[in-house]
Amino acid sequence: MHRKTLRRGILAASIAAILAGGYAHFNLPGIRAAHALPLLAPATQASAPANPAAAGTVAPVIAPVADFSTIVARYGPAVVNISVTGEAEQQPAADTQPGVPGLDPNDPFYDFFRRFGIPQQGRGQDHQLVRAEGSGFIVRPDGLILTNAHVVNGAQEVMVKLTDRREFKARVLGADKQTDVAVIKIDASNLPTVQLGDPDTIRVGEPVLAIGSPYGFENSATAGIVSATSRSLPDDTYVPFIQTDAAVNPGNSGGPLFNLKGQVIGINSQIYSRTGGYQGLAFAIPINVAMGVSDQLVHGGKVTRGRLGVGIQEVNQALADSFGLKQLQGALVSSVEPDGPAARAGLQPGDVILRMQGKDVARSSDLPAQVAALKPGTVATLEVIRDGKPKTLAVTIGEFKDTTLAKNSTPQDRQGRLGVAVRQLAPEEQRQAGISGGLLVEAAGGAAAKAGIQPGDVILSLNGTPISKPEQLQTLVKKAGKHVALLVQRDDARIFVPVELG
Repeated sequence: MHRKTLRRGILAASIAAILAGGYAHFNLPGIRAAHALPLLAPATQASAPANPAAAGTVAPVIAPVADFSTIVARYGPAVVNISVTGEAEQQPAADTQPGVPGLDPNDPFYDFFRRFGIPQQGRGQDHQLVRAEGSGFIVRPDGLILTNAHVVNGAQEVMVKLTDRREFKARVLGADKQTDVAVIKIDASNLPTVQLGDPDTIRVGEPVLAIGSPYGFENSATAGIVSATSRSLPDDTYVPFIQTDAAVNPGNSGGPLFNLKGQVIGINSQIYSRTGGYQGLAFAIPINVAMGVSDQLVHGGKVTRGRLGVGIQEVNQALADSFGLKQLQGALVSSVEPDGPAARAGLQPGDVILRMQGKDVARSSDLPAQVAALKPGTVATLEVIRDGKPKTLAVTIGEFKDTTLAKNSTPQDRQGRLGVAVRQLAPEEQRQAGISGGLLVEAAGGAAAKAGIQPGDVILSLNGTPISKPEQLQTLVKKAGKHVALLVQRDDARIFVPVELG
């Protein structure tokens, strides 16, 4: 049996970087529904009785044919092509050829990747220059654009092309790895924008339209229906995805998903595929989730999300019988983090969370998104079943801690200067390593990778200044000249690594 895979819809190798997420709700007015044409009834039905009920038959349900041409004409100019340049770690494979990492030359999409995403060689044995393409859409006339975080992560340069062929260099205002949302900005005015809708009102079977740049073909429109809502994917626990069967391919990432009213209800983000191309399963980030992230990134430079501090699992029939549940619903608490928010509120393993803040927890996958949407410090109400009896608990929501270096920096700050993603060491990790302070390198690229910095290294100081916080490292790098010396602990040895920042 083939292993199921989810692949990001960007046209090239992924570019490593780590950034930060949160939620909000938007319901903006849209335009009128697009013109619809009825399906023609078969000729054999022309002589059917005028009153079907009288003839003992049931009138068939006739669905309209969606015409998206008005939406494409009006809002297509607000959809942009995004091209990025950055470094990615080379991942050679035995069954692939150099120049198109991870893709079999016999794959039908091999030529597309060669044409639109071929990496530039000659930048070292471990890293290579990669050019890739994605999509985005303008949400403010002054050039504020939404796209996917994986489109711009690690990019040294981001270029935006409009449908009128104008091109602009973009700044990355922020990105959130957890929700895969990024905000970029170009210096322009009076730009066309999209209208935002309410994804909570969409229904399964509703027609939808995707516009993007699949394989570099700019402003391509594809249509389909909503296949499901509130989908939870294995690697994305904070996003209730909208599933569609609209044709979404590499390069569509970051493009908008429209409803019949011409309103954007989601950002196309992922596809399910065994080949890398369209197979009828695409997933979009609801626009209310994306705008919540965008607002925090633009106004605060970072994103905060709530934390409960529990491990949960799905409730199946056997567990429902065991815990006295009348319905298969809720999130079963399998573990509680010591001294975490849930523990302080009295939550116990074996509790089944049925509602949070009055909102049903239908499946265990609903709970993480609900918790993440709450502001840290919020006192939330949990309705649980314990020993077959209902119980209400009040919990003070904690804050989910991200382990990123920069929340609101430019691509040059992240990649062109030092190029590392770091996190603070936990007290137990410091004791095991025999150090005080220091930052663990989780990913390295750019200048740091060229100098030999590796994931797993612990940065102890920069130019003799001890480092214990990511913000401290960021400040020192910004103030540094062209060269710095990092004191690094690697395994049991400490070494100075000279880094040319440029």
